[in-house]
Amino acid sequence: MRKPIVIALAIFTSLLAGRVAVAAANRELEAKIQRVESGLLPETASGTKPERMTLSARMGHYHVPAVSIAVVNGGRIEWARGYGELQAGGGKKVDSDTLFQAASISKPVAAMTAMRLVELGKLSLDEDVNIKLRSWKVPDNEFTKTQKVTLRRLLSHTAGVTVHGFRGYAANEPVPALLQVLDGVKPANSPPIRVDIVPGTEWRYSGGGYVIVQQLIEDVTGKPFAEVANELVIRPLGMTRSAYQQPLSDALASNAAHAHDGDGRPIEGRWHTYPERTAAGLWTTPSDLARVILAMQTPGKALQPKSADEMLNVVRDKYGLGFGVEATAGARSFSHGGANEGFRCMLFGYRDSGRGAVVMTNGDAGGALAAEVLRAISAEYGWPGYKTK
Repeated sequence: MRKPIVIALAIFTSLLAGRVAVAAANRELEAKIQRVESGLLPETASGTKPERMTLSARMGHYHVPAVSIAVVNGGRIEWARGYGELQAGGGKKVDSDTLFQAASISKPVAAMTAMRLVELGKLSLDEDVNIKLRSWKVPDNEFTKTQKVTLRRLLSHTAGVTVHGFRGYAANEPVPALLQVLDGVKPANSPPIRVDIVPGTEWRYSGGGYVIVQQLIEDVTGKPFAEVANELVIRPLGMTRSAYQQPLSDALASNAAHAHDGDGRPIEGRWHTYPERTAAGLWTTPSDLARVILAMQTPGKALQPKSADEMLNVVRDKYGLGFGVEATAGARSFSHGGANEGFRCMLFGYRDSGRGAVVMTNGDAGGALAAEVLRAISAEYGWPGYKTK
């Protein structure tokens, strides 16, 4: 009879020790989170020591009603939290599942979708995109006589294509079709997307180039871009709270952050609609974008390792295919920011160390706030080469 009692006691002791260890780990993680929340570092003059401030105080300073954060550490999502309200004064709290507009962080996910089609043999990085474009062609001119617009150049902003970005369409405005956006035909509110620099000779940021990618993907697959992205990237990565829906469905809109201007006033109609899905149309969460970071650090679920390396190789001026890329203090990193009407966000990851973070906000002044949050995370986690002042 003694042996079963001894075994049972050993099992109980092991379970108790496990619970104690988990509780200690949870306390340690909570302490980390609290240090980030109270350790924001505003920009300071050279030689001036910054005063650490709380997240809530800085949200008030920048008139940003909501912030959502996800931190990647040790090759996994270590924590994710939402702060504030969906709409200023509305009372409904955000959580880690609340959707935000990714704005230009839509581009890296679109680039991953294009790279999956390269892997499948449906696209080529270095051929003239007009070979596979069907519904629309890049108009030839004196700039395209010897150098052509290619997928690599479009994804790296070196195709010489116009239109920096898009302001979207307010709730009371008609939304154009993609072909109308490409040609700048009303009701499109942006100019025609054209080549005005010899492709391959200069880096210039172009949301217009990504709209060409959107049309190219739809032409080669015969499917809407949103469906292709979902099939090839979003679903395989487990991004369950992400969609290139424009406009956003009622089901997802129930937990979506509302856009706000720089003074914290809600944008009329809650947010703008962006038919330029590849350039600015992704709705998502920091946790789902953290899965993008992980996919680039440890390829396999969506992209092959060769494709991830291709995306993170510099093409020109510290930009790869869909990401800005750098090497500071010997640590390779990749990043992208985003700015839609009433939304600002930032993504940052290290290529080799399984670390990174995503910060999303619903205010026009949220870019500076997101930078402060990233500096606080960097200070807490000891990121190499990341500016903490």
